[in-house]
Amino acid sequence: MKTLRKIIEIDEALCNGCGKCVPSCAEGAIQIIDGKARLVAERYCDGLGACLGECPQGALRIVERVADDFDEEAAHRHLSSPMPAETKGAIQGAALGCGCPSTLVQEFGPQKDACARANQPVNFGSLRSALTHWPVQIRLVPPAAPFLKGADLLVAADCTAFSYPAFHMDLLPGKVLLIGCPKFDNAHEYVERFIEIFKKARIKSLTTVIMEVPCCSSMLGILNKAMEGAGVSIPLKKIVVSARGELLD
Repeated sequence: MKTLRKIIEIDEALCNGCGKCVPSCAEGAIQIIDGKARLVAERYCDGLGACLGECPQGALRIVERVADDFDEEAAHRHLSSPMPAETKGAIQGAALGCGCPSTLVQEFGPQKDACARANQPVNFGSLRSALTHWPVQIRLVPPAAPFLKGADLLVAADCTAFSYPAFHMDLLPGKVLLIGCPKFDNAHEYVERFIEIFKKARIKSLTTVIMEVPCCSSMLGILNKAMEGAGVSIPLKKIVVSARGELLD
């Protein structure tokens, strides 16, 4: 069934086939075909635009047009099919030295090879990273990322980790981290992203860490609006950090 909705549009004249957009699409809607990024099928694209920030050529944009409805089940079946060799080769070519694109979803567990070990939490004397996954930017994390399922989610304004010295020790253990700036980033995009996360991931609890400055408080409103849009109620705790790095709430 076709309907008027948001969907990705790819400018073939600008696209150079680098493949950087492919890993950021959790539904596998984009593949490299004949040297260009192509929308495989309209029903695979959820229209959220997770791929937008990954294109160095500016070839991707979200448009509103009549298109097939997004079919989540069809997208999941599509993801289980083999990736075309051209798409796989483009992704590998766009990867870093260890073969890890910046948006590649990772969960940190026991690893054997040296490249994978570099992604594990690192000990610095008595300090240890409590981060359990990658990526962490709200705009980059796919709503269907496996580490979000049933998670205790910590949504932090990005300044908080620099201001509060014990962030990893006191706030992060046992939680899945997402970070962003409610002042400079697009609040509407955040709401839409969290709506999809809340619908798909069955989040167990929410904690938001914000700075004491007034503009930072909008993160709380973003999460509440997203819960309303998703039709869910999730326990939400607010923690406020002062500019001097002290916990206020």
